[in-house]
Amino acid sequence: MTIAIGDKLPAATFKEKTADGPVEITTDQLFAGKRVVLFAVPGAFTPTCSLNHLPGYLENRDTILGKGVDHIAVIAVNDWHVMGAWAQSSGGFGKIHFLADWDAGFTKAVGLDADLSAGGLGLRSKRYSMLVEDGVVKALNVEESPGQATVSGAAAMLEQL
Repeated sequence: MTIAIGDKLPAATFKEKTADGPVEITTDQLFAGKRVVLFAVPGAFTPTCSLNHLPGYLENRDTILGKGVDHIAVIAVNDWHVMGAWAQSSGGFGKIHFLADWDAGFTKAVGLDADLSAGGLGLRSKRYSMLVEDGVVKALNVEESPGQATVSGAAAMLEQL
């Protein structure tokens, strides 16, 4: 079952590379008492993710945060090494959270997993964005195709804030 507006996010633990090394971040730590924009990509360094989806959130970071958002986070079914390298190479390190859902635990729990084996990627996340307030989904935008980043892009999220 796919998560819906009004649902509470399931408990999960992510890994994130920081200046001090990898840290574990729970959904409670990230979302409790906060307003967070979360977006998910099928994979770090993939074309649409790196050339379209992520840049929009980085370019609009200050505007998004200026609308009462505490954090912006991107999640992918990749390990923390890959997510850390993507954060560094994109210029996003320290600006938004790059969360590794290494075992797809969170992605499966919210029902937004996708089998992209035909494209050589295996189990990944669908491309989506959501606005989360105190752990509850307030907006959810899921792309029809993993190669598009329109309904889940930063411009669409800005209209919802």
